[in-house]
Amino acid sequence: MASPVSPVLSESQLATLAEVGEERTAEVGETLFRVGDRRYPFIAIIEGEAAVQDADGHEIVRHGASGFLGEINLLSGQTVFLTAVATQPMRYIAVDRDVLRPLLFEDGPLADLLLSAFMGRREALQQLHGIGIEVVGPRSSEDTRRLVDYAKRTRLPHTWRDPEHSDDPEAAALIDALEPAQLPLVRLPGGAELRHPSNGELSRALGIGLELDQREEVDLAVIGGGPAGLGAAVYGASEGLETLLIESTALGGQAGTSRRIENYLGFPAGISGSELTSRAVTQARKFQARTATPYRAIALEPGGDRHVVRLEDHNEIAARAVVLATGAEYRRLPVADLERYEGITVFYAAGPPEAQLCGGARVGVIGGGNSAAQAAVWLARGGALVTLLHRRADLRETMSDYLVAELERYGVAVRDRSEVAQLHGSNDGELEGVTLRDGERLPFSFLFLFLGAAPCTDWLGHSVARDDKGFVLTGSAAGADGLLETSVPGVYAAGDVRADSIKRCATAVGEGAMVVRFVHQHLTGVAA
Repeated sequence: MASPVSPVLSESQLATLAEVGEERTAEVGETLFRVGDRRYPFIAIIEGEAAVQDADGHEIVRHGASGFLGEINLLSGQTVFLTAVATQPMRYIAVDRDVLRPLLFEDGPLADLLLSAFMGRREALQQLHGIGIEVVGPRSSEDTRRLVDYAKRTRLPHTWRDPEHSDDPEAAALIDALEPAQLPLVRLPGGAELRHPSNGELSRALGIGLELDQREEVDLAVIGGGPAGLGAAVYGASEGLETLLIESTALGGQAGTSRRIENYLGFPAGISGSELTSRAVTQARKFQARTATPYRAIALEPGGDRHVVRLEDHNEIAARAVVLATGAEYRRLPVADLERYEGITVFYAAGPPEAQLCGGARVGVIGGGNSAAQAAVWLARGGALVTLLHRRADLRETMSDYLVAELERYGVAVRDRSEVAQLHGSNDGELEGVTLRDGERLPFSFLFLFLGAAPCTDWLGHSVARDDKGFVLTGSAAGADGLLETSVPGVYAAGDVRADSIKRCATAVGEGAMVVRFVHQHLTGVAA
């Protein structure tokens, strides 16, 4: 791993940790935690040294005096992906993760140091083979692609063993021994196996997220875990409301997959979507908001004192108020056989695994917004030969000026008035090129799509008023008094899912915070 993920603690920071932790010792060869453990403490090394290893005992990195062990699963509750062994006699401070979380809010410099290291370590783990979960299944299987996509979106370290795309006789034998309905096979850290798991089953097997009771009764149910939903959860819980946030995929929404958000107030150097999300989730949990993923809402049944949100796993939430913050999902390219390439050579986000995959390759990025530009620059910096295609005559109509300059700076070719009409490649999902509507063919090995998004509101049916595009109407447009209230009293919408909202991360966070004021007014009125 690179040095930025191996920082050291100051004497004062070690003293702070000693006040809330327990001093322990370890002899050479003693295991501090191992792959598959359900939890482990944060470990700050006073004296000695420890090696971090993968499941096969291969050393990844060593940390010495004033260093520390741990990555983002300390905060998320995920199963341990690595093993740590003392290589010198150790004296260290062990801090339980439930004690560490509130400390990170009381000590800003310590939080900055640890969170940056945790996120850097997670990104590094995603690029190492053999770390985390192992997905065994062919790319021709829709369920295999679903789980691999889920692992990518939730930044789970994983290895995909695909006998259709590589010479892997062991994987082929494993698949041959199973029925098609049992695929994919997922091997968990520690050796346990799952056959054809849902995203939720995999998540809960790894210890991620909350397992809900059959019926939950809360003050505030927040449906959607993007910036608006996280904002509502933080402010709702901080003001004393019993708050439950439900998310169908990964906390953070589309913002959570952004490589860098450069126009967010308070971060002049920018902040990655994953770091912003991690901070927001930690903040929500500090105030005792509960987050449950992945649970998908399938129906809203408005009521009198409580509204009921039904989930796909037969759970239900009865809430005095509901905030709809389900955002929007990626628009897909309207071409034949797109699903053949998705998750293999066609992507909707550009993170470290994709950048590593695309180094030295010809890459097409489709879209005219800021997210497309950010992805194009990120991929170009990683060594890809990037062409950005958009359908307008002038990129500045939809893109910030500073990003237009960045495209030029990093050698991204820009093609105006260009739309893809056809994909070319092999049956196993390897892209070879695209044909534009004007008949020109371009040799791309990878394609990244940033075509905007459609609102995730089909599940609402006729329970609340929506516009002709499916966005939720609020305020006067919905016949409601409050700016963010829907056509149903006590049900609100915030962020991208709301009609006429400004589609910006900061705006979504602001609406999520603001909606809590309207919730309080409603609940006070009900109580009166």
